[in-house]
Amino acid sequence: MENIAEKDAPVGETRATLGGSGSSGSSLQARPTKESNGDNSINILNEATNRKDTACAFSTKKKWWILTVVALCQTSMNFNAAVYSNAIAPLNEHYSLGTNHFTNARAGLAWFLIPYGIGCELWAPWSEDFGRWPIMQLSLGTVNIWQILAGASTSWNMVLAARILGGVCSAGGSVTLGMVADMFDPEDQQFAVLWASLWSCLGSVIGGITGGSIEQYLDWRWNFWTQLILGVTVQLIHAAFVPETRSTVMLNRKAKKTRKSEPGSNVRGPTEDEKFDWKNAAALMGRPYKMLATEPIVLFLSLLSGFADALIFSFLESYGYVFGPGGWNFTPSQLGIALFALFIGYWAAGLSYVPVIRRDNQKRKRGEVLSPETRLWALLHIAPLIAAGLLGSAFTVTGPPLPWIAPLIFAVFIGWANMAIYFATIDYMVAAYGGKYSASATGGNGFSRDVLAGICSFYTGPMYHKLGNQNATFLLFVLALFLIIPIYWIHKKGPWLRARSKYAREVEEERQRNEQIKAGQHGPPSLLRQETTNAPAPVQTQPMPAM
Repeated sequence: MENIAEKDAPVGETRATLGGSGSSGSSLQARPTKESNGDNSINILNEATNRKDTACAFSTKKKWWILTVVALCQTSMNFNAAVYSNAIAPLNEHYSLGTNHFTNARAGLAWFLIPYGIGCELWAPWSEDFGRWPIMQLSLGTVNIWQILAGASTSWNMVLAARILGGVCSAGGSVTLGMVADMFDPEDQQFAVLWASLWSCLGSVIGGITGGSIEQYLDWRWNFWTQLILGVTVQLIHAAFVPETRSTVMLNRKAKKTRKSEPGSNVRGPTEDEKFDWKNAAALMGRPYKMLATEPIVLFLSLLSGFADALIFSFLESYGYVFGPGGWNFTPSQLGIALFALFIGYWAAGLSYVPVIRRDNQKRKRGEVLSPETRLWALLHIAPLIAAGLLGSAFTVTGPPLPWIAPLIFAVFIGWANMAIYFATIDYMVAAYGGKYSASATGGNGFSRDVLAGICSFYTGPMYHKLGNQNATFLLFVLALFLIIPIYWIHKKGPWLRARSKYAREVEEERQRNEQIKAGQHGPPSLLRQETTNAPAPVQTQPMPAM
């Protein structure tokens, strides 16, 4: 689960963009340029006056075709992370790696996911400055190269190196969600973000579903060749059918084309006369971690999202203990098919948000201003499903004589909640931190998901072996109870938290200043506007008393 253009701009000049990384709009630094009055003045293109030359002007059909390819890219990246689980046992046997989870093939899962969380932040500034298309191609291409290294490996160290490098080279949501925001205005992004979020989750499950058959019927090297085949296919589709969507890059090209066709033209692109600022890029990549440590909203929602994702990867491993020998004696391919329960749960979550988003869009059309907390309303009702699913699983993972379908029914609830948590936490951070800082906020979210999912590979096996299937699952249920509490707290105290957040307060003040400029009004704006929520009482316009 990677941008939001995190920089100051006059009204209408820079739109909010969305991504899961910590990029801040641009890492470019302006060179001194001379502008003279009269006919020789420089005409710098911008999004406000040249919207028709940006991805926002694409037709709805074209936008959703691009979104579909974005979904394929996200699916491929998460497929790579998950399908590897089915290569662990064969790799341990082939290279005689033993049973230590920290040194055997199990480590390859963690050392893909943890660098994946870091890699998302590394790719982001480059995609903002040099374009989404070349960066996505570079990311997909390098990941494919490392698949060859793993598939043709002659030692475990080669496989481990390929996994680490593959994780670092995976751009993830930092670029794919950035492409979403390039094409949609902030108030129109929800359906697009929902689609990208859905396929980000589905990628992991598809990896588990197909991985079982690969493990049972093919040599372990085909685990990596399958990743390579999917990766190359997605890269070719992206290369052939997806155009550049980053507005600054598109306007730079427009300016160059205009000067070429009209000699003497003084048109310049928005970033043509700027250079890459390494110091600024480093600061931008570090901001997600700073917000993760200092912003309660980011911290609690990221921990919740990260736990939910770690739970899914724990499920990929625990299925072997629950449904394998000692349980219902499923074969690897049957274990893969059992993961369709999560697949169904993800789709249920996506479909359940459709009427919610439509309702909110209708309210906006009527002129209502919805608070960011409105975007957590549906999650208040869906999040408890993760605890309910785990509790039900704890009583049904004991094996025969209970039917094998029993724990899978509860797995649907877990998948439903996991997808809803991922989407809602991103959606809320976009609304709360605006176009200026939400990339960093969602970047912290993505980092938490990948890192916690990676760490879970070290403790899941020992936990299930030591505690047993039932007690281990019950422990996860107890953890889930504690981790969903912040959702209700943030929904209730969100305005109070945002009023005391340096980043959210700055975004809100700028939003109100921009609205005053649009309306031709002046005067000091109140920090918190009257906002519509799903609660019966309106949000207070003064900071709430400390708890």
